[in-house]
Amino acid sequence: MNDLTSSDLPDAQTIKAKLEALKSEHRDLDEVIDRLIEKPPFDQLQLQRLKKRKLGLKDQILRLESQLIPDIIA
Repeated sequence: MNDLTSSDLPDAQTIKAKLEALKSEHRDLDEVIDRLIEKPPFDQLQLQRLKKRKLGLKDQILRLESQLIPDIIA
């Protein structure tokens, strides 16, 4: 049983590191979107692409967070 825990740790650490990187990129995109909107006229297509990328990052973040939550056997 101890072997399972020790083998899971590197995976959890890897997931947490990836999660932090994705969250950071998500925050950065949020700032870029805010700056873009502040200065009209802005490129609507660029804004749409940034928002789509941000949404994709959010999906990846949620997937990784769900991997960190242990399965509960009912």
